[in-house]
Amino acid sequence: MKSFILTLSCPDRPGIVAAITQNLAEQTFNILDSQQYSAPETGQYFMRIGFEGDTSSAQVERQLADIAGEFDMNLQVADATARPRVLILLSKFDHCLIDLIYRQQVGSLKMEIAAIASNHETGRHWAQDANLAYHTLGGREAKADNEAKLDALIEQDSIDLVILARYMQVLTPEFVARHSGRIINIHHSFLPSFKGAEPYSQAHERGVKIIGATAHFVTADLDEGPIITQGVEPVRHDMNVASFIDVGRDTERRTLARAVRLLTERRVFLNGNKTVVFE
Repeated sequence: MKSFILTLSCPDRPGIVAAITQNLAEQTFNILDSQQYSAPETGQYFMRIGFEGDTSSAQVERQLADIAGEFDMNLQVADATARPRVLILLSKFDHCLIDLIYRQQVGSLKMEIAAIASNHETGRHWAQDANLAYHTLGGREAKADNEAKLDALIEQDSIDLVILARYMQVLTPEFVARHSGRIINIHHSFLPSFKGAEPYSQAHERGVKIIGATAHFVTADLDEGPIITQGVEPVRHDMNVASFIDVGRDTERRTLARAVRLLTERRVFLNGNKTVVFE
């Protein structure tokens, strides 16, 4: 028996659950878990079902095609053991990259890092140690060339998810539109209060008591895309800037890893400018 994950979104109306589950039952599939949510603000319905059966994902989608058409569903069926292919982008800070490589190696994250790209050499030795391809990007002046190279990597490596693991270059709206819903970012949650290169120093100067991080989808509006996960940690008045930075980086690592796990397990749905997350 093989395990599968069915995900769907559609306009909400009566009969959705009955139609899907009855079809799965008729195909003698065993439902392992099911989650659903009706979003009142958008009128959209979201569902995630884990099931098992002796078939293929393509065959299940064919069997559900009429139902998907009747209910105007965006429906997908995936092999639950499939590992989404990931492209990681970073700049100088490599803490999120190191964490993602480690979590892939120990099996904590069910993904395949297909490539790493950066406008700095900071992460190259980590990539080499893990036997991962490392591609060099230019600076701000090479934006067009960079994005052309990234487009080519996404195409040739069949990338499912692009992770900005502290990549400090702003992507163009055109690039974001081409890969809508497939790019995520991690940033400190001080934005927009503390902008610039040293947000933790600014936070220390202002005496903040909580440090946070936010993982979100990337959109044309800088750092304002739909939020996937957030994390916070308390800080004390007697901590120095270095301690603030240490807490912040740890929070960024954990928050990004959680977002990646949810995405690779197909638990995240876009719902306008928000997300629906089944945990």
